Amino acid sequence: MNILMVLTSHDRLGNTGKATGFWLEEFAAPYYTFKDAGATLTLASPAGGQPPLDPKSDAPDAQTPATERFRADKDAQAALAHTKRLAEVRAAEYDAVFYPGGHGPLWDLAESADSIALIQAFDQANKPLGLVCHAPGVLRHVKAQDGTPLVKGKEVTGFSNSEEAAVQLTDVVPFLIEDEFKRLGGHYTKGPDWQRHVVVDGLLVTGQNPASSEGAAEALLGLLEEKR
Repeated sequence: MNILMVLTSHDRLGNTGKATGFWLEEFAAPYYTFKDAGATLTLASPAGGQPPLDPKSDAPDAQTPATERFRADKDAQAALAHTKRLAEVRAAEYDAVFYPGGHGPLWDLAESADSIALIQAFDQANKPLGLVCHAPGVLRHVKAQDGTPLVKGKEVTGFSNSEEAAVQLTDVVPFLIEDEFKRLGGHYTKGPDWQRHVVVDGLLVTGQNPASSEGAAEALLGLLEEKR
């Protein structure tokens, strides 16, 4: 069972002068969910090497058992420091792909031709796709096999407008996931702010927020089990 995890390389939070990147819990919880299930993991990012960590996800109040496990895991830290360049990754080599969030993906992965082509290749090969929190935003330009938006007519979720407002970044992010999915014809749903909400539609798994990261990874594993 080979699972690809794709992280952002973008580290600037719009024009705020603040740093962003990937959200630690949204990487660590799925990483260990997959690892403990016996998966072989490959990590990739647009630039390769060490992806930028959103400093807020490293704050004491953002820690979880998975992030604490990561901090004590030298092998996982080394794997994260040496991600493959996304342009060099081939969907045919993996059984599924998972995108952790953080605000970074809204800037680079959402517009990345390599990421768009990769997701479309997974979709065309009928392989599971998992994305959590802001990462579902990378689907905005992805097309289904019939040329329509991949999310059109699908049950989907992602970081909600109310959650974006709560972190005071509504006017900073390049687009709002909830609005974008509705514009594209997706059937967007959300749970209460900061609570676990995972949606599965066919082979597409989306999670709303950091609390949904482990659940989204578990759902992806469930789809892989069904395909065996």
